Amino acid sequence: MLGLISDIHANLAALEAVLTDAKSKGVTEFVCLGDVIGYNGQPEECVQLLKAEGARNILGNHDSYVTSGQNCERSKVVAGIIDKHLAELSSDSVAWLSRSLDSIQDGTTLFVHGGPQDHVDEYLYEVGINTFPKGVTRLFAGHTHVQCVLDFGTHVFCNPGSVGQPRDGDPRAAYAILSEGQIALHRVVYDIDRTIRAMKDRGYEEFMFRGLAKGAQINGRIDEIVKI
Repeated sequence: MLGLISDIHANLAALEAVLTDAKSKGVTEFVCLGDVIGYNGQPEECVQLLKAEGARNILGNHDSYVTSGQNCERSKVVAGIIDKHLAELSSDSVAWLSRSLDSIQDGTTLFVHGGPQDHVDEYLYEVGINTFPKGVTRLFAGHTHVQCVLDFGTHVFCNPGSVGQPRDGDPRAAYAILSEGQIALHRVVYDIDRTIRAMKDRGYEEFMFRGLAKGAQINGRIDEIVKI
């Protein structure tokens, strides 16, 4: 059984809850669709936990800000958090993130962080049959923090949702399990107050964790993925 996690965003309490829940259901292997770091307050702990689990990580845009040396240009808030994370991450953790994969393809199944056109930074808020590249019938992507499975008959799209910063109106940590060709979505309650305390202790401003209890972006926006 394969556990699919994504967009952990340095939320250790959420990651621990998801890993525990998934392993209790029989998951023995984890693939992360990227963005281990960014936004929340415990980047080092999250990287080291994934490393200890032997998880494979696909490069997310926040991961790339650390590994490429090219920080986020579209958000000063995100860039500031990345600078903070760079100061907190060990050289071992940066090296682990640097070994992240661009994508994983297994037959007609493709795993990416963003989308088929840009594996790192494409946002799939609308998904149709034309979203699938040639030769791919099952597509897994993260990045939007919205959990869903969309069935097109011959093709299936899945976003496992976000572990550490859900944006679909449900504050519970999200993940998916792939077993014998079947996809199951799961949500897990975690200690949000613990995450907030860790951020306060490390000097994060209140607005940075404001959306956690609502399952929203830090600006309060709730997103969705639309089938077209």
